[in-house]
Amino acid sequence: MVNGMVKSWNRFFNRSKGTAELNAPIKSTAFVSVDLELTGLDDKRDSIVSIGAVKMAGGKILLTESFYMLVNPKIAFCGPSVTIHGITPADVCSQEGIEKVLREFIDFCGSDVVVGHCVEIDLAFLGRETRKLTGKPFTNPFIDTLALYGWLTSRHYPIGCSSRACGNSSLYEIAKHFAIPATIAHNAIMDAYITAQLFQRFISELSNYGVKNVGDLLRIGNPSKGGIDSITSGEIYNF
Repeated sequence: MVNGMVKSWNRFFNRSKGTAELNAPIKSTAFVSVDLELTGLDDKRDSIVSIGAVKMAGGKILLTESFYMLVNPKIAFCGPSVTIHGITPADVCSQEGIEKVLREFIDFCGSDVVVGHCVEIDLAFLGRETRKLTGKPFTNPFIDTLALYGWLTSRHYPIGCSSRACGNSSLYEIAKHFAIPATIAHNAIMDAYITAQLFQRFISELSNYGVKNVGDLLRIGNPSKGGIDSITSGEIYNF
């Protein structure tokens, strides 16, 4: 499924190459920072338990335009996932199933460019559920902040780092290096907000390298250049 999402990114880029959309300035583009909490990481058997998202206009975070819903996954929880995100079966037993929540989430996102950290994990779940619900894939273009981080660290020492490799690819550790408070662990709306702040820092840095349009940003943020393959074995990075 993950490889499928990367192929989807490549199809989007090839389809849009040379169009006004890719030439659009970053500062005038609509983005949406997204995070999911899950019952586990198996995109064939596990399910979504919450979705959080925050809109952005270019690098400006729109705090009044946010989305957060718990989801009844209708499957058993695994112990490690509850420990990480703190959502229990009792919290979601009276909540809506993914069908209704996903429709509202898709409406909220519109055609915005999705931003996430290790985004291919979340997109694997979104892609599966969207196909089941609509018969079509989740088609929004998407950017991985971990890929952006890798691109930047290959060119200079990031803010707050004493060496080129900070040694941890988790959202919270990278946020700390950029002086972004990260005090609430694995809550979808808070993680989406932290990711949005990180994205703000990155596009500011990227402008110094001449990265100013959406096409360049999508190319650099391709999740095949970050995400799962760059994560240290045993590191807990997303549920």
